[in-house]
Amino acid sequence: MHMDIPLARAWIRTVAAAMEEHQEQLTQLDSAIGDADHGVNMHRGFSTVIAALDGLESTNVGDVLVKTGTILISSVGGASGPLYGTFFRAAGRQLTTPTTDAEHLLAALEAGLAGLQKLGGAVPGDKTMVDAIAPALAAFAAEVRTGGSVDLTAAAVEAAAAARRGMLATIPLQARKGRASYLGARSIGHQDPGATSAALVFQALADVLQAE
Repeated sequence: MHMDIPLARAWIRTVAAAMEEHQEQLTQLDSAIGDADHGVNMHRGFSTVIAALDGLESTNVGDVLVKTGTILISSVGGASGPLYGTFFRAAGRQLTTPTTDAEHLLAALEAGLAGLQKLGGAVPGDKTMVDAIAPALAAFAAEVRTGGSVDLTAAAVEAAAAARRGMLATIPLQARKGRASYLGARSIGHQDPGATSAALVFQALADVLQAE
């Protein structure tokens, strides 16, 4: 299976639906260690993205992701807009054809993570969205780089599971980046909202591919 433009659009629509469904959860998580606005921001940002994509003339998969990132940067407050926006824009710039296979999608998502980390400075263990994205891409890569025929859906499912594990693994961590880092040891015992929304992004990708 390849990802094409309709699948890319479906992925972003599914992300938007997940952010709406989990808006209250994200807000509650953020109220414990942040500014209590992550759920509202993510829902508003992806709702704006969906409206913008309706009028987008796409010639390649990257157009969808670059547009998504651009809208997130301009419409989402706090750190999450620039970080997610950078992730999607950096990934989209790598995808210049109407369809993409698992290997090229992985390379694009890895470029997205690199861009996000360059902007935010976070590494795994800092209790941020990186703690979900990095293991997700490692799991995706393990599927892609085993040799032979690669099942994009299977890779996405493994990535989603790894993102969820990474999300849960933030609970015992002390935050070292972002608003939560100001709490010091008091951030321990709370699930990171950014890692939670990142896990939703990868679960959405798996859901869309499984539905095909």
